[in-house]
Amino acid sequence: MTFITATAPVATNSHGGRAKCLQRLVRLELPVPKTVALSFAEVHRIAGGEMPDMDALLAPFESDAIVCVRPSSEDPDWGGPGAILNIGMNDARHASLSDQIGARAANGLYARFIQSYSVNVARLDPDTFDDMDYQAADICRQLLDAYEDEAEEPFPQSRADQLAGVLRSMARAWEGTSARLLRQAKGAPADAGLGLVVQEMVLGLGHGECGSGVLQLVNSTTGLPQITGRYLSQSQGREALETGAALFLERDSRGPSLQETVPEAFEELKAHAALMRIRLRAEMQIEFTIESGNVHILDGVRVQRSSRAAVRIAVRLAKDGIIPKQEALIRVEPRALSELLHRQVDPEAQRDVIATGIAASPGAATGKIVFSAAEAQASAARGEACVLVRRETNPEDIRGMHDASALLTERGGITSHAAVIGRGLGVPCVVGASSLRFQLRKRALIAPDGRVFREGETITIDGTEGQILAGEPAMLEATLDDSFQTLMAWADEERDIDVRANADTPADAQTARNFNANGIGLCRTEHMFFEADRLTVMREMIFADASDDRRSAIEQLLPMQRDDFTKLFRIMQGQPVCIRLFDPPLHEFLPTDRAGLRDLAEALNLPLSVVTRRADALGEYNPMLGMRGVRLGITVPEIYDMQARAIFEATIAASRDGDPIVPEIMIPLVSAKREVELVKTRIDAVAAAVRTEQGTDFDYRLGVMVETPRAALRAEDIAPHCHFFSFGTNDLTQMTYGLSRDDAGRFMSTYVRQGVFPEDPFHTLDADGVGELLKLGAQRGRAAQPDLTLSVCGEHGGSPESIAFCRKIGIDYVSCSPFRVPVARLAAAQLAILDKIG
Repeated sequence: MTFITATAPVATNSHGGRAKCLQRLVRLELPVPKTVALSFAEVHRIAGGEMPDMDALLAPFESDAIVCVRPSSEDPDWGGPGAILNIGMNDARHASLSDQIGARAANGLYARFIQSYSVNVARLDPDTFDDMDYQAADICRQLLDAYEDEAEEPFPQSRADQLAGVLRSMARAWEGTSARLLRQAKGAPADAGLGLVVQEMVLGLGHGECGSGVLQLVNSTTGLPQITGRYLSQSQGREALETGAALFLERDSRGPSLQETVPEAFEELKAHAALMRIRLRAEMQIEFTIESGNVHILDGVRVQRSSRAAVRIAVRLAKDGIIPKQEALIRVEPRALSELLHRQVDPEAQRDVIATGIAASPGAATGKIVFSAAEAQASAARGEACVLVRRETNPEDIRGMHDASALLTERGGITSHAAVIGRGLGVPCVVGASSLRFQLRKRALIAPDGRVFREGETITIDGTEGQILAGEPAMLEATLDDSFQTLMAWADEERDIDVRANADTPADAQTARNFNANGIGLCRTEHMFFEADRLTVMREMIFADASDDRRSAIEQLLPMQRDDFTKLFRIMQGQPVCIRLFDPPLHEFLPTDRAGLRDLAEALNLPLSVVTRRADALGEYNPMLGMRGVRLGITVPEIYDMQARAIFEATIAASRDGDPIVPEIMIPLVSAKREVELVKTRIDAVAAAVRTEQGTDFDYRLGVMVETPRAALRAEDIAPHCHFFSFGTNDLTQMTYGLSRDDAGRFMSTYVRQGVFPEDPFHTLDADGVGELLKLGAQRGRAAQPDLTLSVCGEHGGSPESIAFCRKIGIDYVSCSPFRVPVARLAAAQLAILDKIG
């Protein structure tokens, strides 16, 4: 045990954050009551039944001093047992205090302790004390009698016995199974220790102005300077925050304030808070007590803060010269930035949770339920917000997904179609909501509690928490203010890995540009083919029997693709743009139901039997492992020929307006060098033809998307034909595990909970398995082609843990959804800073 003085041997990793903070307050010569700290090791021994010398522990305090015990964990966010006040109150102390401060105040002190000790130490039923009148003159006798009836022994009168019981109870509570699991869920290690502090009480009750409260200098939600907190006369602990009768701190039109009641104490508290901010290098919340007008500081804790407040506080501390800007960057959790980029449900709002699923795309949005992409488009045309509900989305739903305010699917995981597109669009999305019953024919959702939500009813999707809410809760708007921009500028000064965006449309590209992405790392061209006018042409090409007919059909798409690419190049002028050639299997462009096939037969002027037979012929047992990507490009070369020409003609057109464009063309799903040779030959031929036709020279870079294990293993064969490798970690994870990314959500939480996988491999890059393939591919590729550019363009590119692995193996850049670009930029900066400081 350690009496806290300015020089006592107290450390956060041995005595906890609260004990260390109290020592710092003592060093600042603030009015802190006497305090003794118990270390993690001592508390662990107490939990095992080995009690400390109680006389030695109480020696620093006066014989009649009343004390309290508070938890002191290494990180305050890990929690701990609740504080217990007024230890040392007994019949004799009650009698003496009744004479000193009045019977009512003495009753309040003793009654509070009896109830707290009974429930938290003796483990009596709280209901025993519910119906008592705490204003009654004999309340203490009632509580003592109730204790004796329930515990079958008198209430302990010795201060040492009371304190021993409190210490033992708190130590054992920390080491209990449920408490351990709860703090592990908050990120604490399994063996995290607990310290305890025993502090002399400043009563807060009695004659003159007495009371307690809390004060801080910033608003916890906004992070803006504002004196906030409450004060309550004749109170203890944090009671001021639990009642509407508490006073405001600063003068306020809504009611009386501490500033008016005790102006000297108010000014003293402000000065203490300002000093703590500078010397403790953080925005702190003070817990204080006033006794006869005199201020006492009982505790100081880091101000609780929202994500937007965390950014503003860190930046302001740095601008005020209190911390360096590198430390400001470290203090902001990268994933917290997602909350700034999207609307969120107000933390104070009531939540009527219908069901939960996988949080696939952050943010929150409210809208009326619709069950098809066409209805989503119709809602948008009417100016109505809607939530698109599907069992699972497919490429045909793209236009409706663009128009929806939020997405909800029954199936899918973190890298499913809905999740990837939702993140790219910045649309809130919850997938894998299997606890809901999706009755699409009846156009209804049935919640686990039996409630039915029909088409047109209003729900809210919280893609940050993975919740589906009934109705329309209050929202907080996105905040990209000066503090955010400043933090991002500082991050760019520190990071040593580029961050590009996955962007398929001009709108995506503009978002990427707005977030200062270093270019486009993945443009998925197939999403451009699902517009209604283009879809018809694609279907004509699919039903063409001869190469000339296919070429004739697909050439109708050439001007459309050229226009798409020209817009992308102009938006990203001066930045690299990597375009992935056509990837999906052709059957995705065909209708899946009888009515759709009939409409297609009418549009193409073909018999229904021919259309049905052709659609069946294109079907595959496992289309994601079938004729798609480079396999389709070699089998139906007219598609890649058209895309290459569109890219090169767009390059020439966009280069006339500004800096020369050097497009990057990426071949998907490669597994053999011969595939690259065949495609490269045709693309080179198209490039030569365009140069001749237009009399203009240009450069381009050719690369492959490494998303099959064989491509990674045979990288030395493939690399000599390439300028770059881009690891598509979504498919590479799928193929390495033999696990469907769309179906993994059904059981992945069970697997993670039981320790089969440490984390969902589609969410956090599997460094041991998939990461080994990345490492081999990088090493072997660069051995054969030293100038080979390496990148990761799967969704892992936005994960801080995955970025750490990418930096370690020499990846040049990561690419992620536009709205994850700021997260990746900050994570990369933090990793670079941590490397520098060791």
